Amino acid sequence: MPGADQLTLAGWPLAGVLMVAVAGERLRAARKREALNRAIHELRRPLQLLAFGYGARRISPSSTPLGLALAALGQLDREVNGGAVPPSRSVSIRGLADAAVQRWSGCVSRDGGSIALRWRAGDAAVIADPARIEQALDNLIANAVDHGGASVVVDARAIGSRLRISVLDHGQAASRTRERPGRHGYGLEVVSSIAAAHRGRFALRRSKTGSVAILELPLAGLGAALAA
Repeated sequence: MPGADQLTLAGWPLAGVLMVAVAGERLRAARKREALNRAIHELRRPLQLLAFGYGARRISPSSTPLGLALAALGQLDREVNGGAVPPSRSVSIRGLADAAVQRWSGCVSRDGGSIALRWRAGDAAVIADPARIEQALDNLIANAVDHGGASVVVDARAIGSRLRISVLDHGQAASRTRERPGRHGYGLEVVSSIAAAHRGRFALRRSKTGSVAILELPLAGLGAALAA
């Protein structure tokens, strides 16, 4: 039977292998992060030029598709490297919903379909980062367009202390979690995370005749009370 010293010596090769494996994994992670940061840097510059015009000196928030791409790139940068999260403020949702429907109208009409906004929420506002709300709206509409056929309706109404935004289609939308390999399903995961970050909720209801994706957010009065 080997003694304690022999067991200790026998353990050194294994410990060395583990140390090398950990060091190698850290090096690979550092290289991936460096490559990702390079990609973020190289993508941001042309997007800024396209979104805000050549020679622009100041960058302003924009509801254009390129402006939204810049906002998503900034969020990725914060997730990789840390940094201050844009402050939340009272945001009027009607303008964001109108802009989202306008962004998608060309794509939908080109394929012979239609997209409409039914607004029944008055001047409803929520406490949020507007770029995140635009992200949620775009993902909801994109999911409906991709999976729901020709007709999409964005319906908004105030229910008690909450704003409910429903996106209705006439097909089988993807589930809220990734059921298929690859990049499928991430859009609804983004919507769910945005809802959770704003003390709201997300739900997807499907039937044989279509699907309805529901995003609920606290109205600004409630959001301010919760933040106090």
